[in-house]
Formats: sequence, C-alpha cells, structure tokens
Amino acid sequence: MVWTVIAAFSTYFCVYGFRKPFTSASFDDSDWAGIGFKELLVIAQVMGYMVSKFIGIKVIAEMPPHRRGVGIIGLVMASFAALVIFPLVPRPFSAACLFFNGLSLGMTYGLVLGFLEGRRCTEALTAGLCTSFILADGVTKSVGAWLLNSGVSESWMPAAAGCLFLLPLIVSVAVLCRVPAPSVSDQAARSVRETLNRQQRRDLYGRYALGLTLLVAMYLVVTVLRSLRADFAPQLWSGLGIEAIPSAYTYSELWVALGVICVNGGAVFIRNNRTAFFVSLATCMLGFLLMALTLAGWQTQRIGGFAFMVLIGLGLYLPYVAIHTTVFERMLAMTRERGNLGFLMYVADAFGYLGYVGVMITKNLITPTDTLLVFFINACWIAVFISGVAMLATWVYFWKRSRHYGIDTEDAHLNSAIANESTAR
Repeated sequence: MVWTVIAAFSTYFCVYGFRKPFTSASFDDSDWAGIGFKELLVIAQVMGYMVSKFIGIKVIAEMPPHRRGVGIIGLVMASFAALVIFPLVPRPFSAACLFFNGLSLGMTYGLVLGFLEGRRCTEALTAGLCTSFILADGVTKSVGAWLLNSGVSESWMPAAAGCLFLLPLIVSVAVLCRVPAPSVSDQAARSVRETLNRQQRRDLYGRYALGLTLLVAMYLVVTVLRSLRADFAPQLWSGLGIEAIPSAYTYSELWVALGVICVNGGAVFIRNNRTAFFVSLATCMLGFLLMALTLAGWQTQRIGGFAFMVLIGLGLYLPYVAIHTTVFERMLAMTRERGNLGFLMYVADAFGYLGYVGVMITKNLITPTDTLLVFFINACWIAVFISGVAMLATWVYFWKRSRHYGIDTEDAHLNSAIANESTAR
C-alpha cells in the first residue's frame, strides 16, 4: 500500500508540473481583443481540459488496465511538446498550445485512478492521490515563480518547468505499473470493477440519474471555485493585501492538504459501504459549512487573508476530494454495480470544467484585483447555498433507495471471500 500511494502521488504530482507553472506568470505585457493574455491562456487550457474530460468518459471507461501506464507517458509527452512549441508561436496564437496541453493532460487522472479503485484501502490511496494535486498546485506555482526569478522568460518557463518533472514522472509510472490488481477480498468488499461500453454506461447512469445529477451539480459548482482559486491565486492573494512570495503558495496548500487527507482518508476505516457513503455526503456538507463560517469571518474582519485562503481552500477541497475518494467509490460498492470509478468521475469532471469555461467566458475576468476578490467571495456564497441544497436532496434520494442495496450481506460476502483467499494460499 505504501509504495502504491507514493507512486500514485508522485505520478500525478509530476503531471501538474506540465500543467500549472504557467499560472505563476502575469503575462501582462499583451492582450487580445481586450482580453488579457493570461486569461486567454487559462481559458484555452481549461477548454482543452474540458474537451479531454468529455472524451475521457468513453476512453477511461473502456481503457484496459495494461495500457494505462503507456497512456500516461504518451499524454504527458504530448502536453510537453505543446509547451515547447508555445514560445515559438506568436501571441495570441500561442494560446492554442495551452489548449492542446490541457487536451493531453485531461485523461491522466483517470488512468492513475484506475490503479487504485476497487480496493479495501481505496480511500487511503485516493486521498494520497488527491493530496498530490492540492500540494502540486502550490509547489508547481512556486517552481514557476522560482524559474522566473532565476531569469527564465515567461514564454519558456512552462517548458523549463516540465523538464524538471519529466524523469521523476517516468520513474513513478514505472512503479505504478507494478501495482497488483485488486484481490478477491477487495472485490468482495468493493464490487468488481470492469470496463463499460456505451450502453452499459447509459444504463448505469440511468439507474441513479437523479442522485448522480445532483452530485454532478454540486461538483460543478465546487470545481468552478476551486479552479478560480488555483488559476488566479496571485490576484486573490493581492486582493487580500498579501504579497504572495513563491513559498506562500506551497505553505498555504500544505495546511489544506493536511486537513483533507485526515478527513477524507479516514473513510478507509469505515467497513460498511452504506455507512461510509453517507459519511462522505456529510463530509461534503461539512466543507460548505466551513466555507460559510470562513466567509463570515473575513467579512466581519475576524480572520486574516492567509487564514481565509487556507480555510476557504479546505472548505472547497473537502467535498471535491470526497467525490474523488469515497462518494462514487462507495456508491458502486454499496449498490454492487459492475462498472468503474473513472466513468463516474469523468462525467462529473466534464461538466465541472464545462461550468468553469462558461464562467471564464461570461465573466471575462478582466477586472481589477479587488473586483476579482469580490466576485470570488460572492460566488462562494452562492455555492454554499446551491451545493447545500443539492447535498440534502442527494442524501434523501439515496437514503430512500438504500434499503434495496443488500447492505446486510456485505460483511458476510467479505468474510467468505477472505476465508476462501486464505484457503487458496
């Protein structure tokens, strides 16, 4: 388990080295049609990421296990090529390189996740994986800022950052490919995970359409805010009156990651799938409550800017990571559905990033720093209300249906499988 979580963590951590460093640059020396060049780059990359998520609904659901490692390396190399071409193309046309960068990287998470799902320790493994993108979001920005301070130009900095992460990525993927498949007892505890064709995907979603749609709606709202906080961190820090030195991004995300991994990773100790599922929904609601308290604390001047960024990040990442680690994983285990976690995650991710693209385009985000902060705070209040209502409705929906899931036989299935596995040995 230890080597598995290290390999998954380091693999996706390195993937972020090809995705996020560019956001630490300002690119404020040019614009296009009244749109700041950095905003254009963010929109282009997110649009590529969004398209990749929609493609991934099919690709990840149907990907055989033995092709995952090669797929990760191939996609990252394609994204790296886009970063190398980026400084060679005149602005604003170079923004297309960020589109292809996002298009290549969007499916890497699902491939890594495929190595971890369907195990009795999946929550712990996936919490470690999710910690990678929380920490990497800050660390890769720090790396980008360090390269800029070292004299690397804004245009070449993203490719230079990618060079630093390339070798560790290859080593991490090689270790990840040696992770054994889920055991018989894992399958008994969490259900068998299989590829899904088009009709099977439709049938699975259709059987739980209302509950899944509510979860996707909540995830959409959280994704928009989490992405705003990540992609425009320098502007938000400035709006809060704090000078964001390179180490500030890393330090703030360390606290967020610590809280998230303790809360969401703890679900691994809950053996009963039904109980763990509803605890994960409660974790989501805890995140929204924390967001409300943080917003109120900032507006009444009871907390400072650093605490605001940390607590609002924790409030956003608790539900965001709960979806990745527990909600869909235990839903499949609770219902004994044959399918895979990647399919459900990519449905949620696709619409989450679609929502973010919509916000980026309609808001345009070409605003003074203080206006961006006000927009972010107002959006957080709206998210607290919408997501809170969605989670209550989701709770009611699955609570009413949970009596049909055969939950009383879970422990019997698991104990029988463990006994059979021991006998076979």
